[in-house]
Amino acid sequence: MTNTRKNPSEVRNPDEPERPATALGTDPIAEIDLNALARWMDATGLAGTGEHPELSVLSGGASNVLLEIRRGGQRMALRKPPSNIAGDRNPIMMREYRILRALGTTDIAHPRVFGACDDPGVAGAWFYVTELVDGWSIMQTKSWPPPFDTDMRARRGLAFELIRGIAELARIDWRAIGLEGLGRPDGFHERQADRWLAHLAPHMFREIPGLDEAASWLRTHQPRHYEPGIMHGDYQFANVMFRHGAPARLAAIIDWEMGTIGDPLLDLAWVLMGWPDPGEDRTGGYADYTSMPSRQELIEYYRKISGRPVADIDYYIVLARFKMAAVLEPSYARWVAGRSTIDAHEAFGDVVLDMAARAASLAALLD
Repeated sequence: MTNTRKNPSEVRNPDEPERPATALGTDPIAEIDLNALARWMDATGLAGTGEHPELSVLSGGASNVLLEIRRGGQRMALRKPPSNIAGDRNPIMMREYRILRALGTTDIAHPRVFGACDDPGVAGAWFYVTELVDGWSIMQTKSWPPPFDTDMRARRGLAFELIRGIAELARIDWRAIGLEGLGRPDGFHERQADRWLAHLAPHMFREIPGLDEAASWLRTHQPRHYEPGIMHGDYQFANVMFRHGAPARLAAIIDWEMGTIGDPLLDLAWVLMGWPDPGEDRTGGYADYTSMPSRQELIEYYRKISGRPVADIDYYIVLARFKMAAVLEPSYARWVAGRSTIDAHEAFGDVVLDMAARAASLAALLD
């Protein structure tokens, strides 16, 4: 692969959806037909039959909009893509809904779903409605809330709860809960290097040192053991919610747009690829890792709960770093080309270079 392509253009990855960079409309509530939404809620059997719902914005960005619905004394959440990119994102909404509905038969912490709608006339896009999770996310609080800001023992518990979520997810019989056909588990590892290079190729406009070296290593170092399972695809503190107060308790795993059937160990590696050990800088990024467990503690905790072998975890960390570079570079390319005004996309430029270099460095160390 040559890293010389200019003027990167936007494409979608054929297997796992990419988060688009199109900006959210100024008023997502204006996209909702309240009469149509009320009729859909009535037909779905949701609380407050005959009443008009009251809406407010919980969050909104380039990928999806999350609205709070209040009706009949009940609070719910409506998740949908912005209408200006709805056509591209609509199937992803139904994919997320399918995963969450299937998880309803398990003990996995997740938002309970009430229904989905594929009529864009209701909300400008397909959408689904869930319970409003009673909990907090660090993306809302921006730092650890009390008591996790000062109680270091309680803060350690957040890390173990984070790992417990995917460790238990890895034990789920995905066929038994109706997720047959969600992904392509056969040949999962054989595809990874070239799949993500192909995803990146239309956006290439600069050299990314280490990317090709990591890809070459990944092609010849597939893990010795592979058992397909449910993958979240973007598992990190940003995509979970915790219950209020100590001890740490996972309230819900959220944002399933990258969910698939693949290798669950890649979710563990997604957490570990940038996790700072004691003695390293633990205050960078969006979370303060002071007093958090070491990487090895988390690996062992995952092994005990999931029952999966972790001897090849370094392979997965190489893959995670390589994939992260390939996933983030298109957003940075759009920022460089003037087609994104999202501040985070500018910051992705350095992250891409760091992840590619660290993937290649670890691969070389393992040879």
